Amino acid sequence: MTTKILVIDDDVNICDLLSMYLQKEGYEVRTANDGLEGMTAFRMYEPDLVLLDIMLPKKDGWQICREIREHSSKPIIMITAKGETIDKVLGLELGADDFIVKPLDMKEVFARIKAVLRRYAKHDTSDGELIKFDNLEISLQKYELRVRGKVVDLPPKELELVYFLASNYNRVFTRDQLLDKVWGFDYLGDSRTVDVHIKRLREKLEGASESWNLKTIWGVGYKFEVITEN
Repeated sequence: MTTKILVIDDDVNICDLLSMYLQKEGYEVRTANDGLEGMTAFRMYEPDLVLLDIMLPKKDGWQICREIREHSSKPIIMITAKGETIDKVLGLELGADDFIVKPLDMKEVFARIKAVLRRYAKHDTSDGELIKFDNLEISLQKYELRVRGKVVDLPPKELELVYFLASNYNRVFTRDQLLDKVWGFDYLGDSRTVDVHIKRLREKLEGASESWNLKTIWGVGYKFEVITEN
């Protein structure tokens, strides 16, 4: 089945360029030139991946990313002209999977698309076991996390991160090790990605139990610390 990509960018030339090159690579492509059109296209087209510009008329990329994440885990690669850390941090907090900085380098675009799609392909075929701790259940098979029996909404990468740490509880991992194990060796981001995801996980898991926690080992990295095993 052909992979479908939705490009949302107000620059028609960029949309045409991406569409031309992506189609040559065998992808099916749709484009939209403003935020409202983009959200409509996302609902109607049901793409496998979204290339999303931040600066858009009618509805900006931040809002679109937030709305997509309310009901979909499809990968989002944001396009920014700034390349500033604050943009990346905000995008990660909203659930973006990666970033591309303008002016676009098509080799980089293809590399990031392929890397993200590979990670999501692993999600779809995973038959991970159910992990249980006090007031916590994590299932990769269902892609579901429960706290005190209630489902907690998590972007896929947050779930994979806590699953990996919990699967290797009481073991410390550096940020680079977590990028390698969770994001994959071909991930093109940096270690701050891990910090952002840990911060978001802590907010969602706060107060769930006194027998385990996500602990920072200063100067080293992170671990899922089990104080009292089930």
